[in-house]
Amino acid sequence: MTADGRLTVLTTPPPTPNGPLHVGHLSGPYIAADVAARAARHRGERVLTMTGLDSHQNYVAAKAAAEGRPVPDVVHTYGTEIRAAFRQARIDYDVLADPTEDADYRKAVDRLMAELVGTGAFVMEETVYQACAECGRTLHHAYVSGTCPRCGEGMGGGACEGCAGFATAGTMVEARSTCCGAPAVERRAELPVLHMESYRTQLLETWARAHVPASAMMLIHHYLDAGLPDVLAAYPTDWGIELGALPGLRADVWIEMAVGYLYAIARAVDPAVFSLAECVNAWQQVGELWHFLGIDNAFYYTIAIPAVFAAAGVPAGTLGGLVVNEFYRLEGLKFSTSRNHAIWANELLAAEDPGLVRLFLCYDRPDRYGSDFTLDAFRAFQKAPPRGDGDLARAQAALRLPGFDPALAVRCLGAAPNPLRPLLTGES
Repeated sequence: MTADGRLTVLTTPPPTPNGPLHVGHLSGPYIAADVAARAARHRGERVLTMTGLDSHQNYVAAKAAAEGRPVPDVVHTYGTEIRAAFRQARIDYDVLADPTEDADYRKAVDRLMAELVGTGAFVMEETVYQACAECGRTLHHAYVSGTCPRCGEGMGGGACEGCAGFATAGTMVEARSTCCGAPAVERRAELPVLHMESYRTQLLETWARAHVPASAMMLIHHYLDAGLPDVLAAYPTDWGIELGALPGLRADVWIEMAVGYLYAIARAVDPAVFSLAECVNAWQQVGELWHFLGIDNAFYYTIAIPAVFAAAGVPAGTLGGLVVNEFYRLEGLKFSTSRNHAIWANELLAAEDPGLVRLFLCYDRPDRYGSDFTLDAFRAFQKAPPRGDGDLARAQAALRLPGFDPALAVRCLGAAPNPLRPLLTGES
């Protein structure tokens, strides 16, 4: 709750149901946001938490193709496992948007995107996009691979895991189709485009007023110097929300996510919202919006989603800040669902005390720098948790959103019973 008594909204990125949650996911935004929400409610604040399932990522379609199963089956299988892992980890959400189950959500995204096109926020114009030279499939996200033009690391379409920069099949180096291995070729069509430079002034005000960590601010400065990129709001593809007002096109999944936040949170505040103006009006009841995320999603939560909100007319002061974690590694390598390099959350939580798992992942969290999970470190923590000096005031300060630091809170718990411990373990 902000000083004027309005609602504080905490979001975490919706997990992609192309595999189960792993410990790297839990250690990043998910347990952290849950702890922050519990701490805020403990202080008497009004809080709304939200996540969802990122069902329209084409990584889901790629997984289905690899497993030889229908895409809805894959979404259901892994979506069920993700929900179960949240329950095992004692993580609860006020809003969990599931695009495949919620027809109203899909209709709202379609409707609001049509309005954003109608207002000129998304500009319809003849645009170049990239397709596979062999099969003609539009190359985006999982359907394309290449080299990041900013840092030189390999990447798929969208955000680079190496530097968090944004690149498309048209801007990455040596972009190739992941379905056929063929090079990218240019196609032209009339598509809706979000020109983020059009919202530079509003974004500057947003960033100036929000708590933005240094890692994300570096990305902002890069794009202020290089120019804010254009983002296609929709394109011809085989997976995602079909747009009735734009036949043959489907929403880009990250644009869908931004519009989905705009709608789902407004609906939680006022279930009667329908139009874009009604959604924006409902957001007046939100004092602050805080995003919890991994550094690999920084471009979208720091730049793209605020740009969509600016285009929709949400006031610049709404973004309270970002809690950004670095990569959590497993024996030196990044946790990866696609590479099956992971310790799965549901398996660890079933075998161990969930409260202790939460406490360790807060303690070992890759907060301001990366960290490395090992079972040996977990076992050592299990046998002898750190005993701080019991500085309750310092622990309470560490669980406030500006400067949020659950690792510090764990180190301040001390040996005596502490009212903050249940917030960290999920027991209260």
